[in-house]
Amino acid sequence: MGAMKDFTVLDLLDLDVKDNGVLKLRVLAGRAGLSRIIRTPLLSRPGLPLSGFFMNFNSCTIQLFGKGEQAYIRKLLEEGRTETLERIFSSDIPCCIFTKATGLDPAIIALADKHEVAVLTTELDSSDFSRMCYVVLDEVFAKTETIHGVLTEVFGIGVLITGNAGIGKSETALELIERGHRLVSDDTVRLKNISGTLLIGTGANPALAHHMEIRGIGIINVAAMYGIGAIREKKQVQLNVCLEEWDSSRNYDRIGGMLEAEYLGIRIPKIEIPVRPGRNVPILIETAARLERLKKNGLYSEKDFDRSVLDYLEGESAKGLFMTKE
Repeated sequence: MGAMKDFTVLDLLDLDVKDNGVLKLRVLAGRAGLSRIIRTPLLSRPGLPLSGFFMNFNSCTIQLFGKGEQAYIRKLLEEGRTETLERIFSSDIPCCIFTKATGLDPAIIALADKHEVAVLTTELDSSDFSRMCYVVLDEVFAKTETIHGVLTEVFGIGVLITGNAGIGKSETALELIERGHRLVSDDTVRLKNISGTLLIGTGANPALAHHMEIRGIGIINVAAMYGIGAIREKKQVQLNVCLEEWDSSRNYDRIGGMLEAEYLGIRIPKIEIPVRPGRNVPILIETAARLERLKKNGLYSEKDFDRSVLDYLEGESAKGLFMTKE
């Protein structure tokens, strides 16, 4: 796991542009503060600090000024009381965001420029902005891990294909693409733990993620060869398929086990597929993905099989009881 580079207010604005403006942010004042570092995904509503109560004031968080805070600021400015505003802006805050603000009082602009604190505005109301901002920043500050593997989307299921070098991970993924499935990343996959519940996979290098190295052929550009519909930028990882050399001395699971893989503290189902000539691995992965979708709908093939066996045995026992002659 590598250390995340500093994430600044300007990075937040750039990210918003790349996300098609979901946060609807623009700068109103304090452009010199755009290089300030955002250190946490948390937001603070500074109602109490505005009233002069600074105990437990979290200056590391983005300060969000909603309708109520803005009304209180107008009252403070009308009464000429700017001490609390001065103290907030002189703290080491990353930035201030005013919701639904079309303009700023000159006194706020002066404070922003004096202390080099960026003041942004959003068209969203406070609740919608908070919800969307947490989603964006959770991904930015998520724990990450980069692993060797191939991430594909098969029947809507994010399938992480792992295994030793040379086992055929890329060739298997290429066959899946030929069969209409999608590639997220070949060779290296960057995993992110989102809110401790979702495992999201992307390419470790976005510029190279959709290129594949196929032994004997070379490098291929999947998007150029198969079309833009054959790739995805990111996908939730829902199943780990581990390819391994066939070992004739090993007893492989034949009725469906309960194997799990763990990445960044999140557990996902895992299956092990032994590879040998004659086995159609892509079809096996498709089948595993279909089974995973059935499980999400509450249908477990192995449990149904167990129940059928038990029903049969119970039926045979009852038959033997009634047909046995005294």
